[in-house]
Amino acid sequence: MKLAQTALLAALCFVSFTFFQIKIPMPGGDATSIHIGNAFCVLAALLLGGGYGGLAGAVGMTIADLMDPIYIVGAPKTFVLKLCIGLIVGLVAHRIAKIGETSNKKYILKWSTIASVCGLGFNVIFDPLAGYFYKQIILGQPQEMASVLAKWSTATTFVNAVVSTILVAVLYSALRPALGKAGLLVQPAKV
Repeated sequence: MKLAQTALLAALCFVSFTFFQIKIPMPGGDATSIHIGNAFCVLAALLLGGGYGGLAGAVGMTIADLMDPIYIVGAPKTFVLKLCIGLIVGLVAHRIAKIGETSNKKYILKWSTIASVCGLGFNVIFDPLAGYFYKQIILGQPQEMASVLAKWSTATTFVNAVVSTILVAVLYSALRPALGKAGLLVQPAKV
């Protein structure tokens, strides 16, 4: 069941990034976008744990990058960053706060929001930073261009993080009880 849910959430990451985005063209044929793909990466980590959730986000959003000629060169960076988002969210939500062991709605909302902020905060810092070095060192872009792209990426990544945190709070608060009643809420693996 966990593998099927991972695949479903990977598909949601793919669809939400591919079809629900506002693409912002950048110099040099590059682009950045406002999207809700990260929300489903975080949601996957809250529902399935960091490993499976991070994998769902990494696979779904990397496939989305591979299908888009503008983002294809950033696919390896996407895989690593989305996996890290999931691992961080899972660590905070399930290892530190242990939200799977309580039914207190306020506690769950508080810690799922904190976990979302931690995972997406990581992304706000490291997505532009990794993009800067990736574009400059791997792709050979001039420093000035990589710097401009990193600044734009910081702004859009921050907007994505705020929107995703709100969306995750709403979706997780609705999905967790429904999945629990249906017997579909899986417990994250204990390592």
